[in-house]
Amino acid sequence: MDYSREVEHSNHLIIRGREPFNAEPKTAALVEFNITPDELVYCRNHGPVEEIDDETFRLKIYGTPEGCTSLSMDDLQTKFERVQIVAALQCAGNRRKEMNKIKPVNGILWDDAVICNVRWTGARLRDVLLDAGVSLEGAAHVLFESHITPCQDDTYYGASIELKKALDEEGDVLLAYEMNDEPLSPDRGAPIRLVVPGYCGARWVKWLDTIRVSADESLNFYQARDYKILPPEVETKQAASSLWSKYPSMTSLPLNSVVASTTLTLTPSGERMLTVKGYATSHMSARVENVEVSTDNGSTWLPARITYQEGQWSWTLWEAILSNVEEHGEIVCRAVDTAGVIQGPECKWNLRGVAFNPWGRRKW
Repeated sequence: MDYSREVEHSNHLIIRGREPFNAEPKTAALVEFNITPDELVYCRNHGPVEEIDDETFRLKIYGTPEGCTSLSMDDLQTKFERVQIVAALQCAGNRRKEMNKIKPVNGILWDDAVICNVRWTGARLRDVLLDAGVSLEGAAHVLFESHITPCQDDTYYGASIELKKALDEEGDVLLAYEMNDEPLSPDRGAPIRLVVPGYCGARWVKWLDTIRVSADESLNFYQARDYKILPPEVETKQAASSLWSKYPSMTSLPLNSVVASTTLTLTPSGERMLTVKGYATSHMSARVENVEVSTDNGSTWLPARITYQEGQWSWTLWEAILSNVEEHGEIVCRAVDTAGVIQGPECKWNLRGVAFNPWGRRKW
């Protein structure tokens, strides 16, 4: 696999792997922005980053009356309504390093900053499929493929989502060509990446070049044999090899919250004040309603103040200021969503180290 192209990246990122390039920012810096600036957007790759010529690029859509329809970037940008949404993109392995402390897991040991909150611009997938006249008879899934760059575990990167999600007028699934009002960069998936609000990042295919509809979900490695939550008793790749098909592919990630930073200050009278900041994310269509913090490991909880939410799909930023605290201690947080779900203190271990969501913790 050729990694000869040097990946341009921000010096604000902590590199977790170079071949392929993977990196994340510090969480304390991340939560200082409602909309994540490009230099703090994490990088997740399964192969080398490629730079594609917009002029020659074509998106292929199969299952049309012609058999296959080919769209240029100009087609996508001029034929279809320009739609803009704010949506959080989160890697399924966010917080994997914490799960690895329970027992070793398989995957990059990410901290808790493999997430960003971004303004995406593009054409609705629904509009493109209907305009192309794709036959939906017998279809239940939409398959997405990127043949532009080689992958570690398959000949191409593939994923799929349910047709119901793809056609949902309120699902906001986009074929995105801009991020934060700028054209996508190569590392963000230029010229087109899929945006699936509410779903984990593994389904947001970068360098998207092929779309198909099917009765079945994608058989690609990254859909069929990866990014699944296996039972805790499955402890090795060998044990997992015959079990992948028995467990569902991940879609949404669970309710979660993280303590991103703690700042201890002294008032003129000598009282210790603790300022705590963090983020929270919700599951599917529910929204984060409250975030609470505790300095006694959950015996008592205090409300945090929500400082940012935008639309249906954004993350939630929060802040709490506590007075008369000890010189040293630990703060924990939990989120509550609009469906009444309360984030729990623990999370079961799984081999891939995905969907880790116990209470957030940080010492001061």
